[in-house]
Amino acid sequence: MNVIKTEIEGLLIIEPKVFEDARGYFFESYSKREFDSLIGDINFVQDNESKSTYGVVRGLHFQTGAHAQSKLVRVVSGKVLDVVVDLRDNSETFGKHFAVELSSENHRQFFIPKGFAHGFSVLSENVIFQYKCDTFYCKESEDAIAWNDAELNIDWKLPLNDIILSEKDSHNPSFRDYRTKIGK
Repeated sequence: MNVIKTEIEGLLIIEPKVFEDARGYFFESYSKREFDSLIGDINFVQDNESKSTYGVVRGLHFQTGAHAQSKLVRVVSGKVLDVVVDLRDNSETFGKHFAVELSSENHRQFFIPKGFAHGFSVLSENVIFQYKCDTFYCKESEDAIAWNDAELNIDWKLPLNDIILSEKDSHNPSFRDYRTKIGK
């Protein structure tokens, strides 16, 4: 696999070795041995999958405290714009966001260490999205930031009138509210 560093420390784009022929393709979507040697020893404990339609925006979600999660995300079918925001207190890039297109065509994966808010927008008709987490989900530790926060100014690559949100994601607090809550 090819590991691409981003401008935000710890965020990595992973390109697996894809073997294609007339029958189709094959690739290892995850090998603990190779992942540990190239990225680090992360003990993934939970796999999640979602299916969404064009225009859905999910996020920006994260878990706090001992339940903060590192994630390895990928698209099985379709295309998303995957977005993260650096929430690490002592990071030089605190409050900065990074986006990468993940699709079933490019087979890219995105490693997101603990300390980031995460979300994605669906750019294809449908998407099946999978991710591994190194900590179990804990409802009491979940938090979020508004997907359309003016300070973050994220371009989700969708027309505003096409965006579909859950009721919950329609009411997430601003990044300013988050900073106030943590004293930053």
